[in-house]
Amino acid sequence: MDNSQLIIEKVEQYRQEIIEIQRALVATPALGPDNGGQGEAAKAALVQGWLEAMGLAVQRVDAPDPRAAGGARPNVAATYPGGPGRRVWVLSHLDVVPPGDAALWSSDPWRLRVDGDKLYGRGVNDNHAGLVSSLIGLKALIDLGIKPAGDVGLILVSDEETSSKHGLAHVLEARPDLFGPDDLIIVPDSGLEDGSGIEVVEKSMLWLRVEVSGRQVHASMPHKGVNALHAAARMICAVGEIAERYPQTDPRFDPPGSTMQATRKDAGVQNINTVPGRDVFYLDCRMLPGISLGEVIAEIRRVFEAIAAEDGATVDVEIVQKLQAPPATPDEAPVVLALRRAVKRVLGLEARPYGIGGGTVAAFFRQKGLPAAVWQTAVDTAHMPDEWISLDGLIKDAAVFALVYAGFEG
Repeated sequence: MDNSQLIIEKVEQYRQEIIEIQRALVATPALGPDNGGQGEAAKAALVQGWLEAMGLAVQRVDAPDPRAAGGARPNVAATYPGGPGRRVWVLSHLDVVPPGDAALWSSDPWRLRVDGDKLYGRGVNDNHAGLVSSLIGLKALIDLGIKPAGDVGLILVSDEETSSKHGLAHVLEARPDLFGPDDLIIVPDSGLEDGSGIEVVEKSMLWLRVEVSGRQVHASMPHKGVNALHAAARMICAVGEIAERYPQTDPRFDPPGSTMQATRKDAGVQNINTVPGRDVFYLDCRMLPGISLGEVIAEIRRVFEAIAAEDGATVDVEIVQKLQAPPATPDEAPVVLALRRAVKRVLGLEARPYGIGGGTVAAFFRQKGLPAAVWQTAVDTAHMPDEWISLDGLIKDAAVFALVYAGFEG
């Protein structure tokens, strides 16, 4: 019997409950120590209470962190029993980013504001949207008395906004037994606004710090010094030429090729009449899968060292972050097909697999050989002032997850 319409109608009944859940989450800040906070303990306790009240079995896989309240960063893994089908995991993260300048917000970022279909507050989108929709989707099945096709797991991790060292990376290291290659793993932390995209692959990420050293002198006597700023400027101008040496394209991405950008420059000398002896700038490189980041780093160093030698300077290229993209989740992977069927039923769309230049924690699963898919109906308000999410969008996402849990076959 196809219960899809019954499930969709049931999810619609939770509108006010969704608002109240979001209200409680927004009012419980979860800032990691690297973002000036005490961690995610209070929010984890709040969510764990909801999960246990729904009948889920909860396990904790906390990561030690003496900087955080209680000395640990919480990771909550909750499961609900289903039938003999594939187990479904939906992963969301507990931590949020700081609100920034309060003057840029139209209301208190730590107090939910409801304006028609829009819910405003820090975290309502990133990543309360995934947390709430995955929870409500399961609640609909439980309240209807519909047994999921397989076990359903909801996992809430810490530290996603900084490194994931105390979050999913820790969980995969400490409890590799939680996940299996046959599981359907969904990460609702990115997506297209209409829900028509299922992210299956990400570009490799490389951040570099470049320090150029010369010799500082008075600006009226430049021949006695080595202008580090001049050498750095030449290197920045050479970045575009280096990027052209990687012409590969992949139509799943937008833009379809690799990118290299100089993004940040540290302050140099404070006065105008001094030739700087030191200059520091940064690069953000997003490379297509299959391109070796080691080779990219070697090429950047080769070019920059040649420029430095011509100017009489030296250069040090330091790796700030390096994440080689793991293999893509196949377009025909069971998790992708399950999402496509559910999205078509709820949204009436043919969702297509695609790639992103940013990073999500799905990469950690893929590195372990676990095919994961990233999906939600995403609005581009994460990390912004007046962060908001659509209530209608949350309802639709919850219905999609409910159908995936139920094993909807179309």
